[in-house]
Amino acid sequence: MQILPTENELRAWRKAAGSRRVVLVPTMGALHEGHVHLVRVARELAGSDGLVSVSIFVNPLQFGPKEDFSRYPRELEADAAKCESAGCDVIFAPAVDEVYHADRSIIILEKSLSTVLCGASRPGHFDGVCTVVAKLFNYFQPDDAVFGKKDYQQLAIIRRMVRDLNFPIVLHGIDTVREADGLAMSSRNRYLSPDERAQAPALRRALLALREAFLGGERSSATLKAIALSILERDSPIARLDYLEVCDAETLQPVESLAERPSVVAVAAFFGKARLIDNIEL
Repeated sequence: MQILPTENELRAWRKAAGSRRVVLVPTMGALHEGHVHLVRVARELAGSDGLVSVSIFVNPLQFGPKEDFSRYPRELEADAAKCESAGCDVIFAPAVDEVYHADRSIIILEKSLSTVLCGASRPGHFDGVCTVVAKLFNYFQPDDAVFGKKDYQQLAIIRRMVRDLNFPIVLHGIDTVREADGLAMSSRNRYLSPDERAQAPALRRALLALREAFLGGERSSATLKAIALSILERDSPIARLDYLEVCDAETLQPVESLAERPSVVAVAAFFGKARLIDNIEL
């Protein structure tokens, strides 16, 4: 496995790869078992003749002024070992000034899907995501790219970007990997205190209770949200809710009643300083 820190080295690697199938897993590092699972999926997609690539880059454009860019963990040596064990062939791990010019003046704006959910409380976040992912797509020129569904909004926005900007890439959304008690694996889970960690799985229990009501025939978004909120209030009084929304799975716009189109329920809540997200598809 190679670790490449510069664009020129990556371009040379890609040229040498030729027509072999390249599968990309974009990450910001601090890898956990959820990320490792994505690399394993990429290995399966690439097959014995293809190449698995991982980017490890903490992207400053997607952090707000009061967010945790400076303290986001950087663990390249440990991350590289995990990637290699899962079948990765190359890691691109650039410095910030390798990715962004000091006088950069172009970003990619998404003006619909990013106005709700996390985008409403983190203005500019998804512009940063779109910009860096587009750059990664240009660097790697992958045939496929693998993303987790934990950040459902991010996946939906990247799907829209691929469609609207005609990237010749197949996206694969992979189900969230969870701890034994249901908590979605996240790099931010390490920030939880013992009390916060004990209450955080209530997010998953709330979503499961909502889905059970949906499978039982309930179609009112207000009723479904009330069911989930009652679980959160009972099991996780420490949580500060950012949002809980029932949305169309493609447009991410809130819906009042669930009809024939697929829907997704997305939730974000603060446990101390850690902001956790989760979702469930209906």
